[in-house]
Amino acid sequence: MNAFADTNKIGKDNMDNALRSISAVTKGFQQIAAETTEFTKKSYEQSAQMFERLAQVRTLDKAIELQSEYARSAYEAWVSQANKMGEIYTEIAREAYRPIESSVQQNQQYAQNMANQAN
Repeated sequence: MNAFADTNKIGKDNMDNALRSISAVTKGFQQIAAETTEFTKKSYEQSAQMFERLAQVRTLDKAIELQSEYARSAYEAWVSQANKMGEIYTEIAREAYRPIESSVQQNQQYAQNMANQAN
């Protein structure tokens, strides 16, 4: 192939890879939104249950115990969710980079071939 056709093909491949990368990021953001929605829903339900239980408490000691239990479980749920979100973000970055890595390798090979032809 000639240099013009090669350059055209490289440009098309780069655009396709960029679109794949953007698609991976979009899918990842959809997953983040779904996870965040689910976590928020569960958190709200747990809070509502805790307030119902708190309303039934007759002593201050029991109220403090219940509040402490709720705080511990809410913190554990939050840490778990933070870890899960971190894993999702890592996977998004990995999936978004994969097509770009392919383009970089292809461009390096093309540049090397062009340099060799020029010599």
